[in-house]
Amino acid sequence: MEFIKGITFASFARKGLLASEEAHRSLDNLVARTNANLIIIVPFGLQETAHSEKIEYDMTCGDDELTEFIDYAHKKGLMVALKPTVNCRNGTWRAHINFFDEDVPCEPKWCNWFSSYTDFQLHFARIAEKAGCEMFIAGCEMVQTQRREAEWRKLIGDIKSVYSGPVSYNTDKYQEHNVSWWDCVDIISSSGYYPINDWENQLDRIEKVVKKFGKPFFFAESGCMSVKGSNLVPNDWSVKGDVDLQGQADWYKAMFAACEKRDWVKGFGVWDWAGRQYSVQDAMTHGGYDIYAKPAEQVVAEFYGRK
Repeated sequence: MEFIKGITFASFARKGLLASEEAHRSLDNLVARTNANLIIIVPFGLQETAHSEKIEYDMTCGDDELTEFIDYAHKKGLMVALKPTVNCRNGTWRAHINFFDEDVPCEPKWCNWFSSYTDFQLHFARIAEKAGCEMFIAGCEMVQTQRREAEWRKLIGDIKSVYSGPVSYNTDKYQEHNVSWWDCVDIISSSGYYPINDWENQLDRIEKVVKKFGKPFFFAESGCMSVKGSNLVPNDWSVKGDVDLQGQADWYKAMFAACEKRDWVKGFGVWDWAGRQYSVQDAMTHGGYDIYAKPAEQVVAEFYGRK
């Protein structure tokens, strides 16, 4: 498996963004500045709450603009992974989507939710096949759903019936050992938001999972905000404080240094790179996860440049 030097691009893009000149210029910057070889595009679906059965995806990037943007990325020499991801309109994190284990009359049910989720995933799996995407990732951080092994095995099989490339699933941090059905995907992936001083411990734990299932592994997400204290809790997007560009860069250095010693870590999907970018001048006061024009960008570019 080729080492994945990935960056998530324009996450949760709404209709029209990928067709814009801004998005194309942003991708041009990514190619010129990062040494990346792959982008992860994240179409989104929405359900009302964590207990709703229906997923809608009419607000995300349109099929034609998505296909055309994938073609543009390919022409720029990038591989593309498609990762359709569900969120809740009311702001509840998708990891909490959950239903009763057994069907109860008049209550929302797993069977109805998985039917809608399968429609959502297959819609984009067909686009991935048509557009020649190099990977398909069947969702992200769906922690409470992961115990539904039979449904996930069927979903992965359904995806493979319409998409011929490698299929992965992006579990959440600290959850790699809790997925029992890794054998049915081609690539194991997870969200690498681990504290700057805890990488070795977490990699020890993940390594046991990788060896057990004998599958390639990469971090489909990995990132840290450029805010003071974020590198101790990089998964917490609510951290407030002074901008700390060096703290973000230090976190990336620590992650790469720890992972480089593990030959089973086959890459990263850095979070993230916006479709509409702030100015280079504004980078010094930008506290988000984006690495554009920050010291962390140089850390990523240097690491990717020698892999």
